[in-house]
Amino acid sequence: MLTLLGRPFECCDRVSRRDLIRVGGIGVFGLTLAGLFRARAAAAKGTERRSTAVIFVELAGGPTHIETYDPKPRAPAEYRGPLGTIATNLPGVQFSELMVQQARIMDKLAVLRAVTHSSSSHGTSAHLTQTGYYLRDPQRRENDMPCAGSITSQLRGPNQVGVPAYVAVPQVMRFGGPAYFGKRFSPFETGGDPAAAKFEVNNLSLNTSLNLERLTDRRSLLAALDGQRRAAAATGTTEAIDHFSREAFEMVTGDRARRAFQIEAESDVTRDRYGRHTTGQSLLLARRLVEAGVTFVTVRVGGWDDHVQIEQRMKERGPAYDQGLAALVEDIHERGLARDVLVVSMGEFGRTPRINASAGRDHWGTLMSVVMSGGGLKMGQIIGSSNDKGETPQDLPYRPENILATIYRHLGIDPQLTFNDFSGRPRYILENRTVVKELI
Repeated sequence: MLTLLGRPFECCDRVSRRDLIRVGGIGVFGLTLAGLFRARAAAAKGTERRSTAVIFVELAGGPTHIETYDPKPRAPAEYRGPLGTIATNLPGVQFSELMVQQARIMDKLAVLRAVTHSSSSHGTSAHLTQTGYYLRDPQRRENDMPCAGSITSQLRGPNQVGVPAYVAVPQVMRFGGPAYFGKRFSPFETGGDPAAAKFEVNNLSLNTSLNLERLTDRRSLLAALDGQRRAAAATGTTEAIDHFSREAFEMVTGDRARRAFQIEAESDVTRDRYGRHTTGQSLLLARRLVEAGVTFVTVRVGGWDDHVQIEQRMKERGPAYDQGLAALVEDIHERGLARDVLVVSMGEFGRTPRINASAGRDHWGTLMSVVMSGGGLKMGQIIGSSNDKGETPQDLPYRPENILATIYRHLGIDPQLTFNDFSGRPRYILENRTVVKELI
């Protein structure tokens, strides 16, 4: 069983991280092993198989688009808000004044300013951005449909043996679960705080009373028991246990995973560059993980539910996020990873264009900004625009499904593939499969 650690945080609907986490159970709707191999073969058919990876930064709570990537300096004060603007290194393009470091590297970014959908509910919107489907029952706390990380785990697996395919830093995203794929495709969560002085990931070391020889004996015994259990099992339960066992042995007995999580191995210069805060060190850890062979890494950066005092809250949170994301993008380029690693940063929606009575902004699914970098895509461009008050898309509107379709393209996953849901109904990975054409 994977251990879950870390401090909780909440959005305004009072649904906490702890309400969403379910790891260690076994789903009965997972594919058979033969089915998995067929699906992976179909996913790879006709594509160039590279060790591509994705770092997905979830700005949980829904960041304001106006105080980040789509400022409106000519709008009335109640719309443009309290912050000024800063020029980027792309002529004519401005960000909010707190996005200083990202403005400096705009040539390495693509910003979509007209991403839109019809929900302003945290749960429904988060489910959409992670899966491509609206949540059918707003009371549900677990996925209706598998998220992109679980689909990647299912169809791609890790790029290197000995590391998980899907890792969540420091904890799972909202609706970052596997749904009917079963719990074996849940993320491995690092827990803890990567910025802490003694940060370490549990379950990657042998118990002091257990040496490698004893472990091998136990593995032989487990294999024998599994053989008997396999003969009797009628569901995917045994298969899932096998998977967990294999993955656990590989991670504990090998060095690759343990080394990948050792963020203290980075130089002080590199750690300072990302920032000695949770956001910066989480993003640095994500870079280490994709280098080690993890295919899909999520970084949850919470606290963007700014209904009150948006100026103060943005000044508390914005600089750390700006520093960490800019460092990640530059680091990936300097290490020659920009073709194979795609970085995506987004929340579940934007914020209302008009400042409210509490000096904050409320939920606004109609308009949001999304940042992408790397992946061999065309960078240094703004895609789409909003109207002069930041209310609605003006041109080139895209939806979260289009972001997901672009992610799957990068990973060589065909979103036309279908899997049977809980009721046995075949469901496409995505029904809206149009990629962001300006990036290709």
